[in-house]
Amino acid sequence: MNLKKIIPAFLLASCISLSVPVFATNVVVPAIENPSTDAHVQQLMTRLAEIRNMDKSSLSSTERKDLRKEVKAMKAEVRANRKGVYLSIGAAIIIVLLLIILL
Repeated sequence: MNLKKIIPAFLLASCISLSVPVFATNVVVPAIENPSTDAHVQQLMTRLAEIRNMDKSSLSSTERKDLRKEVKAMKAEVRANRKGVYLSIGAAIIIVLLLIILL
């Protein structure tokens, strides 16, 4: 093989092998905590634990359905109150590729 073909291939392989392990995990950027929402989230988690430990065998089907709806709504609210920005591996790789192309 020609040296002109080996050097770019080696550089490309080394760049890929060095950049992929860096983005092997999700990146979480913590935001400023708000104590009022933390208390509310804690109340929701307490209520979820109460529902989980409840004896549901004596409930009617409509009551169980209402409990499921309540749990779904609380879980959605807890998810919405999470703090931080999540950057997936695929998004990180795309950002790196765009930076390589632009620079």
